[in-house]
Amino acid sequence: MKLAITGPTSGIGAVAFSKLTPHFKEVFMIARNEAKAKKLIETLTIQDQKKVKFIYCDLTDMESVVAAAKIIKEKTSNLDVLINNAGGIFQNKEITKDGFEMSLAANHLGHFLLTHHLMPLLLTSGSPKVINVSSEAHRAAKVDFNDLNYKQKKFSSFTSYANVKLFNILFIKSLAEKFGEKGLNAFSLHPGVVKTNFGKETAGIFGFFWKLAAPFMITAADGAKTTIYLAKTKIDSLKNGYYFKKSKPVKPSTEANSEKMRDRLWLESEALLKHWL
Repeated sequence: MKLAITGPTSGIGAVAFSKLTPHFKEVFMIARNEAKAKKLIETLTIQDQKKVKFIYCDLTDMESVVAAAKIIKEKTSNLDVLINNAGGIFQNKEITKDGFEMSLAANHLGHFLLTHHLMPLLLTSGSPKVINVSSEAHRAAKVDFNDLNYKQKKFSSFTSYANVKLFNILFIKSLAEKFGEKGLNAFSLHPGVVKTNFGKETAGIFGFFWKLAAPFMITAADGAKTTIYLAKTKIDSLKNGYYFKKSKPVKPSTEANSEKMRDRLWLESEALLKHWL
């Protein structure tokens, strides 16, 4: 069994990486910070350290995503589990060198592109899985498909984040729909409100609520439980495409179940990424 995981150097990603590595033969650690990655790898047993390959990737730079996928394809002919865990909330509007709003690139487009390029490896596995870390924040989404990069409308860090977390779920449902018959299982999840560095940079009303919520937040170890459960457990194929919370399937928002929205998102994502697909 072979695993690839994004965002494995901090928070729930680091916990998931550390707990899952013993259960896999080979692990591709997809991250930007090699020094942090090496430090984390050194906490594993000598036997597990040998399984891990660091793959440099900046999910907000599409050339970097394509290069990372190419390296993984050179190192293996199959992949069993891909965990799209990396993500973040960005306080101010930032545009990447590719012309994408930062949150859209980091949380959705980078993962869409990575998954696309790794799909041939996944489909050669016996029972492949793609797992997207989403959030209950998806329920606050207000999507304008005509202005995904905030060229016209005023930028809101929380709405932008809510939108991309909705996209994480829609993307998973599309994957289950398009590749389910080829054996792919795809799941999204809410990890819980986790006490990590995530969100500490935010200001305004969201920052205020984040501080209020601090005493009630769960640890990264608890936050990683659903990711670990989905990666290790054989899930009934009838639940393919489902959204999970506390290791159980739950109903996401009405928009998250919209076939029209997931089809539109797929088309818009392909149009934005056509240069790199």
